[in-house]
Amino acid sequence: MSRLIRINPRDNVAVALQPLKAGEEALGVTLREDIPAGHKFALCDIAENENVVKYGFPIGHATQPILAGSWVHTHNVKTNLSGLLEYGYHPHPCAMPVDRKATFEGYVREDGRVGIRNEVWIVNTVGCVNGTAKTLERMAQAAYGDRVDGIHCFVHPYGCSQLGEDHRNTQKLLASMVRHPNAGAVLVLSLGCENNNVNEFKKVLGDYNPERVKFLVTQDVEDEIEAGMRLLDELTAYASAFKRQTVDASELVIGLKCGGSDGLSGITANPLLGCTSDLLARHGGTTLLTEVPEMFGAETILMDRCKDEATFRKAVDLINNFKLNTSSATGRRSTKIPPPATRRASSPRWKTNPSAAPRRAARPRCAMCSAIASP
Repeated sequence: MSRLIRINPRDNVAVALQPLKAGEEALGVTLREDIPAGHKFALCDIAENENVVKYGFPIGHATQPILAGSWVHTHNVKTNLSGLLEYGYHPHPCAMPVDRKATFEGYVREDGRVGIRNEVWIVNTVGCVNGTAKTLERMAQAAYGDRVDGIHCFVHPYGCSQLGEDHRNTQKLLASMVRHPNAGAVLVLSLGCENNNVNEFKKVLGDYNPERVKFLVTQDVEDEIEAGMRLLDELTAYASAFKRQTVDASELVIGLKCGGSDGLSGITANPLLGCTSDLLARHGGTTLLTEVPEMFGAETILMDRCKDEATFRKAVDLINNFKLNTSSATGRRSTKIPPPATRRASSPRWKTNPSAAPRRAARPRCAMCSAIASP
């Protein structure tokens, strides 16, 4: 097994796959210091302010002269990231021939979307009913769990006294969960007095099938557990009618989420998921790329894969609007609660690992299009 790797011929750094000791010879240079596993070392002298190139693209610039064989890390590298930028559209079309038809076994829903699981979900409008949701999940799984692939609740602390954009974002997310094709049926659980009460939530949810989606306001019933179990009996019976069937791969949607990056994920899991995205996109499927701050520094790779200029403009807005929102959330006191990704964007790790996400899904041209064009 190789102990180090130069990822791209254009790179002026290499990555240690195992700990390397000072004095060792590596790719024609003598290491000047110990290099921890997953860390970089210079393959040539890098002048102050010269770009540090990894994956074939600049990941930052040297803050001081770096001699060949030296450890390259946050002590001598700084990000090239800055504020709002002007971008140009330079399309880079990708040939993705389809050599054979691909299918999977899924659950086709009434709206035409396809799930890979057939579960019953309990979705709270407010965190005040988290305890009730957990009790119903446990009891319903024991009583009706053999009818479907699982019965799950999704507890959260929101929905009570939120206001403005924060409140609307919670409603939109919860409505998307209710509509999710992996849920064969959904119980929407409410306390009754919250800002996100059932009547308000229905305005965001829109049309729904009353056989698939049922509502329970706990303040309106004497025994919410008994009422909830009765509704879950009906919902699991409804969901059990769905059966797996062969579906074209173009109906498959995969969400990509970081599970905790380290020094090696950019050369292992991330490119593997990029190849997976390539394969799925080749068959008309969709991958959804999240974690906007991890696109920074490599966003132009994604932008050049956008299918047209209109989609490119959406990509630009995605990047620049995130920067604006981050500045707003971290630059002054705000009534808005920034999401975890926003809080993370102001951390040092965001500045030292700027391009992890694009390596997960930059390759298929339609990956970025799906991520920014879908609600």
